[in-house]
Amino acid sequence: MKNTKYRWIVHVLFVIYMGVLFRFTILRDGFHYKNFMKYGVLNLSLFTAYIPFVRNHIWGRFLYLFGGNIAAFIPFGAYLGYRGKKMIPTVIFGFLLSLFIESMQYVWGVGVSELDDLILNTFGAFLGVATVKIWEKKFLKKNSQTT
Repeated sequence: MKNTKYRWIVHVLFVIYMGVLFRFTILRDGFHYKNFMKYGVLNLSLFTAYIPFVRNHIWGRFLYLFGGNIAAFIPFGAYLGYRGKKMIPTVIFGFLLSLFIESMQYVWGVGVSELDDLILNTFGAFLGVATVKIWEKKFLKKNSQTT
């Protein structure tokens, strides 16, 4: 990670991203202490929730759910990659963050805790860190050749 005078912006954006992520996944409508351990829904069957959308050609909803779960964790993986974390630890941290979110959704009864989300979120973290590592490799390779 380069030491620039504006790198604090990346950290502030990451904190905002985490706040938005928690707002959309856990701290949403229905989040109340009275709901603690009452209304949690758990879906452990892989990708069966997407089948009706595909069969009925509801592609917008399918892309929103499927792609949204991936896209939601790309910034997480990219940030850890930017911070110098290696691929495997970043993917593990992405998995653990997703597991935390899915567990809290179950505990607080907000949304459905799904195994699909865990897999897709982890894949999103992988894509984020992979993108940063590839970009760094190409960018640093160009910089080292020009100097």
